[in-house]
Amino acid sequence: MSSHTPALDIAGVSFTYRGGDPALRGVDLTVAPGETVLVLGASGAGKSTLCLTTNGLIPQLVRGDFGGSVHLAGLDTREHPVRALALHAGLVFQDFESQLFCTTVELEAAFGPENLGRPRDEIRHRVTDALGRVGLGGYERRATGALSGGEKQRLAVASALSLAPSLLVFDEPTSDLDPAGKEEVYALARALGRERGAALLVAEPETSEAGAADRVLVLHEGTVALEGSPQEVLRRVPELRAAGIRPPAAAEVTERLGLTVQLDAAAAAEAIRAAGYRPRRGAARRSDMARGPAVLTARGLRYAYPGRPPALWPTDVTIHQGEFVAILGRNGSGKTTLAKLLAGILRPSDGVVEAPRAGSGVGFVFQNPDHQIFSETVEAEVAFGPRVRGMPEAEVSARVDEALEAVHLSSRRGNDPFLLSKGGRQRVAVASVLAMRPDVLILDEPTTGLDDREVGEMMDLISRLNAEGHTVVIVTHSMRVAAERSGRVVVMDGGRVLADGPTREVFCERSVLARAALKLPEAADLAERLGVVALGADELVAGLERG
Repeated sequence: MSSHTPALDIAGVSFTYRGGDPALRGVDLTVAPGETVLVLGASGAGKSTLCLTTNGLIPQLVRGDFGGSVHLAGLDTREHPVRALALHAGLVFQDFESQLFCTTVELEAAFGPENLGRPRDEIRHRVTDALGRVGLGGYERRATGALSGGEKQRLAVASALSLAPSLLVFDEPTSDLDPAGKEEVYALARALGRERGAALLVAEPETSEAGAADRVLVLHEGTVALEGSPQEVLRRVPELRAAGIRPPAAAEVTERLGLTVQLDAAAAAEAIRAAGYRPRRGAARRSDMARGPAVLTARGLRYAYPGRPPALWPTDVTIHQGEFVAILGRNGSGKTTLAKLLAGILRPSDGVVEAPRAGSGVGFVFQNPDHQIFSETVEAEVAFGPRVRGMPEAEVSARVDEALEAVHLSSRRGNDPFLLSKGGRQRVAVASVLAMRPDVLILDEPTTGLDDREVGEMMDLISRLNAEGHTVVIVTHSMRVAAERSGRVVVMDGGRVLADGPTREVFCERSVLARAALKLPEAADLAERLGVVALGADELVAGLERG
């Protein structure tokens, strides 16, 4: 490919899946060598469909009504087989686990170059380089099935890198990564652009990493709604909201205060002070902790996966009735291991988990709802637990009705759950657990892969269940979700608890967050600069007054 040939040239592309509505409608996009383009959009906007057109998967393998043209490194994707196009484009799917199938990390990273017939020494060099770039150096012999969700996502990125393509296409590549991991992926993209002239096309539902892009494209209902530099696009707050995208916190707050829109916390704080705003005296704020009697008590809890160092060192944690607890930490810090031990899914190597209250049931919702959904209809899925417990059919029916009503899926009870959106499948998984009426509800990354609207709906549901008396524990990478919803956080690193306390207090401990590779949410950072005690944008705006 010459330096004048675009890495990717999409012209007037439209696509409709068989039996579905149009997913793309006349999209134009040109990506230059070395350029990083961020595609923003809510669920259903067409982001994943656009990604699948880049290397010929659409229309060659995914059937439907295709119009327009796509040229990858000058090659028409309709005229060249996908295996030939793979030399030029490395694609990481939104469902990254679906593209991992080798038994070890090393074999997975080597699969692409091996199939391209590269020499053994070159394959070894590519694997070492790719794994090192994504922070998996030393994991070569690790079984892929034993990796955390974030580590699997890093491996999927490494597998694409090992192909050394001229275009990398990432469909939500950081959904399972901690804040530091997200920064690493985008720093990697910039490095590849400098070193190899590789272009990068990234689809994301959030704006948090938009500053790393050269250009931003906003898709809405299959069409291009906005396009321009990050500075141009991210200031269009009403248009972003209309497209289902949450604006950056600094932009949202300054726009709501009627000021010129700012994109970073420092500039926003200066503009807000210059406009005469100050902290409001006696501003109401969310209560941070609700403590009742203990419902789960872990003492000396330790766990080691076979053949590996301990994933959790001796740990003491007590969960109280009515709490909303968020477990935070970087990938591989032991968050999910702790959650599964509390739920009884894993048996500890040492220590015990006690339920001091009689009948304290624990329900667990997996990070990937597809790992626990298996029935043909939503109703059958939710009924499975009560039915297998031998409850009378009248009781089963009552519990199904109750659970479906709680997650707003009563009208979808006859649907195939696998035809629902990711957010819909998450709600089915929650309903199937609620039907068992547990005292404690533990959810592992309940917002992964959801857009801003779906995140809000899921967290509104969880918050409502908490308000109705359920004790809630979530594992999350979203500092914003933890800040805005939880009353207490447990921060983990290296299998140990670094901090455990009220969300507001722990989030003031910058050194602790830094040790765990965590960052304050944008709104909380802005609030701190203004001297306002607030964890979210709503709380911040309410905590300011002019005078």
